[in-house]
Amino acid sequence: MVTPKPIFKPKYKICVSGASETGHCAKDAPEKAKEIGSEIVRHGGVLVTGATHGIPYWAAIGAKEEGGISIGLSPAASEAAHKKVYHLPTDYFDVIIYTGFEYSGRNLLLTRAADAVIVLCGRMGTLNEFTIAFEEQKPIGVLQGTGGTADLIRDLVRRLHKGSGKIVYDTNPHRLVKKIFKMLQGAKVESMNKSFFSHAHE
Repeated sequence: MVTPKPIFKPKYKICVSGASETGHCAKDAPEKAKEIGSEIVRHGGVLVTGATHGIPYWAAIGAKEEGGISIGLSPAASEAAHKKVYHLPTDYFDVIIYTGFEYSGRNLLLTRAADAVIVLCGRMGTLNEFTIAFEEQKPIGVLQGTGGTADLIRDLVRRLHKGSGKIVYDTNPHRLVKKIFKMLQGAKVESMNKSFFSHAHE
């Protein structure tokens, strides 16, 4: 008797974008990042980060403590450079992809690899990842009240006159992650419906 192969069910990949140096962040921002990482796993998602310190690292801790998968994309070209040149961590990651594209190139690959992006606290690199996600119409969650980039985004979007994007805002990590997964599932249903009606009219 042949044992059937397990059915592979794709998981949503959620990027957590935030400051690697958290001195300017709200005091509870690291703990909220950890909660975000845990909540992504509870919703059946995979965490994707820039394999760095600070906010992304705390999210990775939360994901691993919840028993989930944590993937990091490094700006370095090798593990040796990741550790010795960039001084970045390797723990709390199941897989680290060494891009060799430095920070700006890593940010592009990281954002494109994700199905959605969650922003909390943040500096210039976080803003870079946000603008990439915004231009590519990715679902974006912004955890307000965490400092830095996250608390500037709503006003920036309003002032720059490029539309409102696919952005949801909240001050609660659990509610924000729930909103992101609701957006992703809604987009999936819409895509399936479009595909069905397209084939029906062929």
